[in-house]
Amino acid sequence: MTEVQYVAPGTLDEAVRVFASASGAARILAGGTDLLVQMRSGAVRPGLIVDIKKIAEMTAIEQGADGSFRIGAAVSGAALREHAKLKAIWPGVVEAANLIGSTQIQGRASAGGNLCNASPAGDSVPAMVAAAATVTVQGPNGRRQLAVEKVPAGPGRTTLAKGEIVVSFTLPPRPKGSGDAYLRMIPRTEMDIAVVGCGVSLTLDKGTCTAARVGLGAVAPTVLLVEDAAKALIGSKLDAAALDKAANACRAACRPIDDKRGTIAYRTQIAGVLLKRAATIAAERAGRS
Repeated sequence: MTEVQYVAPGTLDEAVRVFASASGAARILAGGTDLLVQMRSGAVRPGLIVDIKKIAEMTAIEQGADGSFRIGAAVSGAALREHAKLKAIWPGVVEAANLIGSTQIQGRASAGGNLCNASPAGDSVPAMVAAAATVTVQGPNGRRQLAVEKVPAGPGRTTLAKGEIVVSFTLPPRPKGSGDAYLRMIPRTEMDIAVVGCGVSLTLDKGTCTAARVGLGAVAPTVLLVEDAAKALIGSKLDAAALDKAANACRAACRPIDDKRGTIAYRTQIAGVLLKRAATIAAERAGRS
């Protein structure tokens, strides 16, 4: 068995230095719910594991003076669920993170790990995309920010440069009359991988949609930001015609595969169904905000 070196830095600078200087394969350990399974199966064989859970910035949830939230990349789904303010303002984001695995898994699994695992079916990612979340990454050349949807490059691949680590997510301030929701279709009632996942975030003013974003998962090599679906909702009262147009835009954006969990035709059809349902839930929440 290949020897694996394990380090648990106390600072982000140290983590970046060690991660970037690794001579062979290296992996970041946030929750480990994907990494440890992949190591056990032999899918990955890292020579170095960098545990980031001892870095305070990576495990904190902070609300800014403007109402934005900064969520550390190693914050668990359970910690998100227990944060009352975050859950009240971004219920769809929290619900999506809490669909990752079982209750036990949620005590470890993180949105940072879910994003960097780069599965097209990752539940937290479409909700983050719909929320217009940005990611802060740090590497040997310093820090930079990018949109969540710009991180995945394909199944199991990201756009991060060598030595870069996802530090945190930032959720923007919410205008009054805003709501979000995430729904997925799975073959079983619990603990399965999404056949399709859809996140919707929108803002209403006197019943008219003034802003919207739609994230779609498990229907393409990466999670999609479906701008045409958002355009169909903006300016409407979310009537049947607008929802149908947005649903059709989601279906048009789909580039799925056939596999044992669903056919291309099935996934494409379900994408539109979930858009309508998620938009309706988000609108109901917006009316209560």
